[in-house]
Amino acid sequence: MFRRHKTMTERFVIGIISSPFGVKGFVKVRSSSGETDHLLKLQSVIICKDGKERELHIEEIALSAPPVVHIKFIGIDSPEAAKALSGAQLIVSRAQAAPLDEGEFYVEDLKGLPVQSDKGEVIGHVTDIIEGNDELVEIKIIKSGLMRLVPFRKEFFSEINPKEGRLTLHDIWILDLDDDPGHLD
Repeated sequence: MFRRHKTMTERFVIGIISSPFGVKGFVKVRSSSGETDHLLKLQSVIICKDGKERELHIEEIALSAPPVVHIKFIGIDSPEAAKALSGAQLIVSRAQAAPLDEGEFYVEDLKGLPVQSDKGEVIGHVTDIIEGNDELVEIKIIKSGLMRLVPFRKEFFSEINPKEGRLTLHDIWILDLDDDPGHLD
């Protein structure tokens, strides 16, 4: 039997403020998803820097070379004030995040999911998705506590269903459990 995992994520980091832009207080924001259309529709965001959050209202947004946009926040009127925001994360609700196409999901919704074999045995849990040229799923094995990385590709995962709380690993051989001291056949 499969237990339902944590509640779906309701807030997402959609971008990072990199640096000031120009003399009027604009900042450069790099989109986390690479998409920018949803950013152009924002009216306010939560920014998080050094563990502190605050809401900022948007005065103006200008498209740059994707995945970058330039944002002018109300009350941030100089390069110095804009520089103080460098490194801050932009956080929005699920409704404001980049829309999903059929078969897509948010990476945050995968974290914490149980990973099961095709036979239904829960093997571990997703601890992270490492993004790069090839995305990797980091799985914490239940029996040993060891971490394993699996390429996030269809030939390894036969089912990916965050809404139902299921991530099924097609072939568990990729976890190399034979070398896992906690694994007993």
